[in-house]
Amino acid sequence: MNRERLRHWLVMAVLGLSGGTIFLLPFLQEIYYNPLLDALQINNTQLGSLLSIFGVSSMLSYLPGGWLADRVSPRKLMTLSLLLTGGLGFYFATFPSLTASRVIHACWGVSITLLFWSSMIRATRNWAPPDQQGKAFGLLESGRGVAEVAVASALLAGFGLWGASGQALSTVIMLLSAVTCALGLLSWWVIEDDPGARSLTGAAWADVKRVLAMPVVWCIAIVVLAGYSAYWGTFRFTPYATDMFALSVTLAGVISVGKGYLKPVGALLAGLVADRVGIARTVCLLFLVLVISFAAFAFLPGVPSALPVMLLGVAIVSLATYALRGIYFALLEEGGVPMAMTGIATGLVSVVGFTPDIFIFCYFFIFCDFFVFCDFFIFAIFSFLRFFLFCDFFIFFENLHFFTHTPF
Repeated sequence: MNRERLRHWLVMAVLGLSGGTIFLLPFLQEIYYNPLLDALQINNTQLGSLLSIFGVSSMLSYLPGGWLADRVSPRKLMTLSLLLTGGLGFYFATFPSLTASRVIHACWGVSITLLFWSSMIRATRNWAPPDQQGKAFGLLESGRGVAEVAVASALLAGFGLWGASGQALSTVIMLLSAVTCALGLLSWWVIEDDPGARSLTGAAWADVKRVLAMPVVWCIAIVVLAGYSAYWGTFRFTPYATDMFALSVTLAGVISVGKGYLKPVGALLAGLVADRVGIARTVCLLFLVLVISFAAFAFLPGVPSALPVMLLGVAIVSLATYALRGIYFALLEEGGVPMAMTGIATGLVSVVGFTPDIFIFCYFFIFCDFFVFCDFFIFAIFSFLRFFLFCDFFIFFENLHFFTHTPF
């Protein structure tokens, strides 16, 4: 393997590792919920407010972050993002006051979303030629999944060995921050400057208006919205298993953890398949799989004999969801979005596509409050939502393909 080829693959390794690791700091409470409550000496509502602040800060940063990614090299933005995020992590490891913790989470929303997210997508699109975009984004999502599981598992093991105390949690956060900073330095060394990134000149609003006028960008945003909703839908598998099949909390947790190991597999396979049969066509097929699978969950009887079917369904839905997440940003190339507008397009798609972070849990809990068999209604509604979005997406891209390839 020659030097250039080695550097080429190192770039993807850094993108995957940094993309999976950088989000672990703001989402620490997913693994260390009770230890954080004790260490910060706050209540559940106050701890929940930290993620809410991070979410709002992120949502406000997507669009300007996209504009910035089209003007500044991903090498510079990603390096700065990882160093700032890690630096804030060192401060958070001291377990500061609630006000300071809120400021840290707001700054994480800026450092991760404004500086990192769109830059990572642009760097990934630059990494491969147009006919290999599926592989590029599949590898990215696969690498992010491997990094997330590997780093989180190693730190969790250390947390247990060090006594699962407040000091152990502080050590975990400091190590995670150090890894994040190290990836920032590695990004500066491995990723080359993007010659396509323009200088900080030009009319920002004019660029945004150009992207707003692209129907394909709105279509991709709806695809991401549906796919991300399906991703949140997989979080219902644990209560579904306990409520419908009377499984223990431990066994249901095993199902939830186990599906995470399918993420690298689903994303990578989807990327390889998409480059052969077409990204839009692959996305359509994945939506069809999700429609059928969610509908099956809605009507599956909660009897012991149906447990193998339920486990198979969990595997299918998880693979399809992770596959969809692995390739939907590859639609930017197939949809004809200019490379120079990648950042702004990513920002707009993210603003629309990731709105389930705001409403999806309210959606879940409203149905659970009003209906006894809440999971039946949740999966049924998701099935119909997925069906209509699948139809819209299929019709749009078939028309796009026709108008793009039909001679006049």
